[in-house]
Amino acid sequence: MEVTATELKNKLGMYLDVAKVEPVIVDKTGRKTAVLLSFAEYERLTALEDAYWGKKAADAEQEGYVGTEQSLAFLKDKHAQA
Repeated sequence: MEVTATELKNKLGMYLDVAKVEPVIVDKTGRKTAVLLSFAEYERLTALEDAYWGKKAADAEQEGYVGTEQSLAFLKDKHAQA
């Protein structure tokens, strides 16, 4: 569903109810500027993102990523040598 910012402002309660079952895209001055979604959907998306980045970090460690402290020490040493 798509609504204007003015319509959202005027009927916020109704669109909060709609957002429980589907995202509400907010259009302001002819551009899509925001999406109103349920808190449950927000939590689901946040959990997916956290899982994605957690997997990326685990994959990086398996491939030989040495970690933040060792990386910073390496960079400081290289800078000191320059």
